[in-house]
Amino acid sequence: MRNKRNVTPLSIFVCIFLLALSMFSVFLIFGKRNQPNPLERATDRKSFIVVIGKSDTSAFWQSVSSGAHAAAAEYNLDMNFVAPASEEDYEAQNSMIRAAIMGQARAIIFSAIDYNANAEAINEAIEAGIPVIVIDSDVNSDGVSCRIMTDNYLAGRMAGEQAVRNNLGTLTVGVVNYDVNSANGQQREQGFCDAVNESGRVADIYTVNCLSTEESAYECTAELLNEHPEINTIAALNELMSLGSGYAVRDLGVADEVDIYAFDSNVVSVGMLETGEIEGLVVQNPYAMGYLGVETAYRLINDLPLSSDHIDTTTTYVSASNMYDTNIQRMVFRFEG
Repeated sequence: MRNKRNVTPLSIFVCIFLLALSMFSVFLIFGKRNQPNPLERATDRKSFIVVIGKSDTSAFWQSVSSGAHAAAAEYNLDMNFVAPASEEDYEAQNSMIRAAIMGQARAIIFSAIDYNANAEAINEAIEAGIPVIVIDSDVNSDGVSCRIMTDNYLAGRMAGEQAVRNNLGTLTVGVVNYDVNSANGQQREQGFCDAVNESGRVADIYTVNCLSTEESAYECTAELLNEHPEINTIAALNELMSLGSGYAVRDLGVADEVDIYAFDSNVVSVGMLETGEIEGLVVQNPYAMGYLGVETAYRLINDLPLSSDHIDTTTTYVSASNMYDTNIQRMVFRFEG
C-alpha cells in the first residue's frame, strides 16, 4: 500500500508562485515582440521646428506668426513661435537659438535683430546640423539654407521714387530708422536715399536711428523736426517708426507740410494714411514670409529640393488714391487667424 504524500499549504503556495512566474516570463517574451520600438515610435512624431521673430506684439510679426502656424498645420509640423519682448534684444534671440539647439529642433526660421551679433549662435545651430531659414532680416552667415524676404533696397527705392514724384520742388529729407545693426533697415535707407539723390533736388538728408519702439520714434521725429523745420519729406522705415513719426507730425501740426513715406501697415497707420499724417505706405507680405519659411523647413527636413535659396516676397505701394481698391484692402487688412 502506497503511502499518501502530505500536501502542506506551503507547498501549494510554492507551486502557484512558480506557475505564475512562468506565465509572467512567457508574457514578457511574447508581449515584448508586439511592443513598438521606442526609436521607431519617435520617427512617427511630428517634426519640431522653431520660428524666432523680432517681436510678438506688432501687426507685422503677428501676421508672420499666422502664416507660420497655417503652414505648420498644413505640413503636420510641431511649430513654436518665439520672440523677445524688445526688437533691440539680440541677446534674447541668441538664447532662443541655443534653446532650439538643446531642444533638438529639426529646423530654425529666423529674423536677425543684429546682422553680426546673431551670427555666432546661428552658426552653432548650423554646425549642429539644424538647417536655418532666414526671413525678413538677414544674418551674417554663409551656412543659411534659404533667405525669404523683401528686396529691402528696392523697397526703399520704391518709397524714394514716390517722394520724388509727389514733390517737384527741393527735397529736405529726414530718415527715421531703427537699429543701425539691422540689415533690412540699412538697405531700405540706402535705397530711399539713392532714389531721392538721383533726382538732383535734395538739399539735405538728416538721419536718426531710434530704438525700435513707437515712443522712441516719436521722440526722434519730434526732435528732428524741431532742429530742422525745413524738412518736408520723412522716410519711416518699419511699422513702429511709421507710427511714432505719424503721431509726431500730427501733434506738431505739420501734416500739411511734411510727407511721410512709411513701411508696413496696421489699423492705425492705415488710418493715418486716410487722414493725411502719412503720404504713402510700402506694404510687405509678412504672412507669406511665415508661411514660406515653414514650408521651406518642411522641404529641408524631408530632403526635398528647393526651387531657390532666395525667395523675394512682394511689396506694394499704398496711397490715399488706391487704398480702397479691393486688392489693396486685402494687403493692408489681413484676416488670417
